[in-house]
Amino acid sequence: MITSEEVTLYIQSIPPAPAVVRQALNYARSGDLTKAAKYASEDPALRHYLKILVNRPLYGFKNEVSDVSQIFSILGVSATVQTLYNYLLSLLTPKKWELFALTDHQFYYLQASLSKYWEKILLHLNIDDKEIQSAISLIPATIIVCESLFASRKAEVTQLRSVKALDFNTILKRLSGRDLFDLAAEIAHMWEMSEKTVTLIQGASGLRNTLSTEEKILAQWMHLLLFYELSQSVYVSAGLNEFIDFQIDFVHDIYEPFMQVMA
Repeated sequence: MITSEEVTLYIQSIPPAPAVVRQALNYARSGDLTKAAKYASEDPALRHYLKILVNRPLYGFKNEVSDVSQIFSILGVSATVQTLYNYLLSLLTPKKWELFALTDHQFYYLQASLSKYWEKILLHLNIDDKEIQSAISLIPATIIVCESLFASRKAEVTQLRSVKALDFNTILKRLSGRDLFDLAAEIAHMWEMSEKTVTLIQGASGLRNTLSTEEKILAQWMHLLLFYELSQSVYVSAGLNEFIDFQIDFVHDIYEPFMQVMA
């Protein structure tokens, strides 16, 4: 078993954000992208990350974008906040993935893809909420924590998968008493995110029956997005799709509009 104290220790081991990144994030949250860009420009690693991120085909820019002010202006406030959270996650990414068959490029693309599609979904739903948009970053963060937890018990996890054919989410429950969404909720608490974010991330499992109408709508869209993304062949090969038990009855009424948004 993995104790609660051990899980908390893993989460608390997440290093604090560099000072300039904290300042950039604070200004971005307040809507001041000019000052956010000023501080972000002082961090060479962050500048490089932003340049690589926004010039991927996913964003569809014909000409290379490298100026931080221009990048933040293109992204807008909510997406800038989300991108800065993603950068912080990049600092946590393991140097070598021990359990999940991932490369850095594949993991960064997952972050970017989840963020971009979640932004499209919230735009479709007419929701402009920086924290709700940032909630999607909890999934990559939780995958990183799971990698750390599993890597320390690699032999045990490998045996459970080979002998009993258990999926990663079942193994996580057996070892820690939590599923992916429970763990994400703990990270949300550690990051001092609001209760609405905690409710959303737990509701995205598709297994919570106490959601309000508004909470259920957001949870449905996030559940379907996670299933859609983690069902891509590269993430199936990595084993990440095993964390999502697709609840078709939970999302059947939004499937068609979802596919239209994804198109």
